[in-house]
Amino acid sequence: MESYSKAAMEQCMKIQEVILRAVAKRITWWQAAEIIGVSERTMRRWKERYEEHGYDGLYDRRLGKPSPQRIALATVEKVLALYQEKYFDFNVQHFHEKLREEHHIRLSYTWVKQALQGAGLVKKTGRRGEHRRRRPRRPLVGMLLHIDGSRHRWFQDERWYDLLAILDDATSEIYYAQLVEEESTRTVLAGIREVVEGKGVFCAMYSDRASHFFVTPKAGGPVDRSRMTQVGRALKDLGTELIPAYSPQARGRSERSFRTWQGRLPQELRVRAITGLQEANEFLREHYMAEFNQRFQVPAEQRGSAFAPAPRRNLDPIFAVQHERVVNRDNTVQIDKRVLQIAQTRLRATLAGCRVMVYEHLDGTTSIGYGPHVVARFAADGLPKKKEISKNRKGCGKAALLETVGKSKNGTFPPFPQRLEIPQTARDSHFPTAPMIAVNHS
Repeated sequence: MESYSKAAMEQCMKIQEVILRAVAKRITWWQAAEIIGVSERTMRRWKERYEEHGYDGLYDRRLGKPSPQRIALATVEKVLALYQEKYFDFNVQHFHEKLREEHHIRLSYTWVKQALQGAGLVKKTGRRGEHRRRRPRRPLVGMLLHIDGSRHRWFQDERWYDLLAILDDATSEIYYAQLVEEESTRTVLAGIREVVEGKGVFCAMYSDRASHFFVTPKAGGPVDRSRMTQVGRALKDLGTELIPAYSPQARGRSERSFRTWQGRLPQELRVRAITGLQEANEFLREHYMAEFNQRFQVPAEQRGSAFAPAPRRNLDPIFAVQHERVVNRDNTVQIDKRVLQIAQTRLRATLAGCRVMVYEHLDGTTSIGYGPHVVARFAADGLPKKKEISKNRKGCGKAALLETVGKSKNGTFPPFPQRLEIPQTARDSHFPTAPMIAVNHS
C-alpha cells in the first residue's frame, strides 16, 4: 500500500465504508453503487474482490502501471517543440488542425490541449458565463446577411486595420472579406456591391449602429428611421431591409466569427510572411476565404435560395455617394472644395436653377444626373478647384471646361453661352397703345 497515493487510499477507505454498510444490510448494494457513483456490476466486482483480497482488493490495479495507449516520449517532445518554435501564437484548435494536415500527427484534441496546458504553454480557460440561448438561424441562404468590421493588428505589428466581412446567417458562409484602412461608407458600399453582383439581392442585412449605417440622435438610443444614410439609401433602392443591432450579443454570430478570424488570420499571414495590405487581400480572396468556409460553413436548414437576380439596370448610381444640388447660374455645382462645370446639353439651353444629382462613384469618378439623363462625367483627377473656376469665369468659360470636359468627336469644345443672364425685354401689353400725336402748346 506504500506505493499508492494519499488520494487513492482515501478513496479505498470510502469504498470500504460503503461496502461494510452494505454487508451489514444497513443499505442495499444498489444504494451503495449509487453512493460511490458506479454501476451495479462494478459494485458486485468490488464486493467479490473485497471478500477475496480484503482491503487491498479495493485498490485500482492499474495504478503504478503504464497505460498501453500512452504516447511515445519522442512524439510528445515533437508536438511541444512545434508549438514553441513555429505555432506559438496559434490557439489549440488551430494548432491541432496543423498537426493533422501538415505534420501528419493524429492525436486527439483533448490530449493536445492537456499537453499544452500541462507544459504551461497554454492557459487554462475559465468557467463559462451565463447560459444564453442562441437565436435560430434563418432557414434559407440570402434571407439575412451580417456585415461588420473588426479593428485589429492583423500583421502583428503597430499597424491597425479593419477587416470588413459579410456572412450569411443560414450557413455562416463568408461572401466578402477585405482588409481596409478604415470601415467607411465607401468600403461598405463596395463590399455590398460585390455580394449583389456575385450572389444577387438579399432580403435583409444586420449591422451595428455605426454612423455609415444609421443616424442615431442620442448615443445608445434608437435609430432615426426618417433620416437615411448613403448605405441605407442604397439598400432601400435594392428593396433590402437594414436591421440595427442594439447590443454585441445580438450580433453574436458575427462576433464569434471575428474571434475566429483574430485567432487564425494573423498567424496565417505570419507563417506565409505576408506583410502588405494588397498581398493580404489577394491571399484572402484567392485562398483563405475558401479554406475558412470549408471549415466553418454549416448546411442550411432548407434547400433553395432567397437571393433574387440583381437588377439589369446599371448599379453605378445605386452604389455611389449621392448629393442633391441646385445648378448655379454659371452652370456649375459645388461638392466640398470642388466646382464641377456642366457643358451645354440638348435637354435645355441652360441647367441653371435645376436640381441635379451628383454621383461620387466608388472608382473615384464623378457624374451628374438630371432625371434619368447623365449630363456630365468627370475623371478621378483633373477636377478644377474653386479658385481656378473663379479666375476663369471672366471671359474664360472654355478654360474651365477644358479641365473637366473632353473634346467632342470633331475635335472642338462644345459651345457654351458666354452670357447666361436672361435678357430684359419689354413687357407685352394686352391693350393697344394710341399713336403718338404732336400737341401744339402755342
